[in-house]
Amino acid sequence: MKKRRVAVLGATGTVGQRFISLLAGHPWFELTALTASDRSAGRRFGDAVHWLLPSDIPDGVGDMRVGPTDGAVDAEICFSALPTEAAGEHEAALAKTGHHVFTNASPHRMDDDVPLLLAEVNFEHVRALEKQRRSRGWSGSIVANGNCTAIHLNLALAPLHRDFGIERAVVTTMQALSGASYPGVASLDALDNVIPYIDDEEEKVIAETNKFLGGWDGTSFVPAGIAMSVHCNRVTVRDGHTETVSLTLRGGPKVDDVKASLRAFSGRPQQLGLPSAPKRPVVVRDEPDRPQPVLDRDVEKGMATTVGRVREDPVLGTKFVLLGHNTIRGAAGASVLNAELLLAEGCV
Repeated sequence: MKKRRVAVLGATGTVGQRFISLLAGHPWFELTALTASDRSAGRRFGDAVHWLLPSDIPDGVGDMRVGPTDGAVDAEICFSALPTEAAGEHEAALAKTGHHVFTNASPHRMDDDVPLLLAEVNFEHVRALEKQRRSRGWSGSIVANGNCTAIHLNLALAPLHRDFGIERAVVTTMQALSGASYPGVASLDALDNVIPYIDDEEEKVIAETNKFLGGWDGTSFVPAGIAMSVHCNRVTVRDGHTETVSLTLRGGPKVDDVKASLRAFSGRPQQLGLPSAPKRPVVVRDEPDRPQPVLDRDVEKGMATTVGRVREDPVLGTKFVLLGHNTIRGAAGASVLNAELLLAEGCV
């Protein structure tokens, strides 16, 4: 396969750096362009970035020149880690001029013609791209991935909704500091503390879950209609979001049936053997004290959701704990996998 030319938008930020690390040596993609804010534009990437990942800047990337956020982009596929205030207008402008934008930013996630794609879960939603291109007059496209919390939650919910049906859900999150980007939460606010509020997070998780698990009827998205209550908290963990989940599943399945559903789950990325696809999108552990961020966030190279403590809930029926890496599968990795899927299926 001829490699596709790709760009990273917002390349100097935390998620932008994750994009760069995942694209280094990728068999299908060649990184040809980087963009960032005005203070970084025109500089060598190695001079402009405060590199935060444990691995070094990939070979050759440090010498690339950073382009401006609103400039032309020499790439067919754009991976967007742009801040919210810049993403909406600039991503639309790129799609209009023939670029295929895979965005981690939030402005277009709930648009009525933009697929909010979770590669193993709702590939049929890409049919919305026909409406998107027709109604907006774009020669390119925008595909969004979800909020980091919603992505890992829905990898676990999807097989259960498919096999049993979810009626109600109560979710409490313990979210890593890296989810607030860098420098994130001030140390004196984070240390010895739990912050029980993340702006708009609870609303995003509910809306995105119902879009992920809903359908596409040929003209519009149909929400799943799951009744949800969500509590979001920021905790003193570097990477890895932990979520406790209680569900009412139709038919009241036994714990072993729930575990079997989770363990058997796979989707188009696994069937196609895509380069970034985890062999197991959901990993189930039986130990009473797992998952834990330090032990489980890097499972399947950070591309899987780990589920543990699956047990009966005396109020709703079923409960468990899940964990996922918020800047890999919860952000950059989700977009890269979405792009691989659309490329493999001939949609790009």
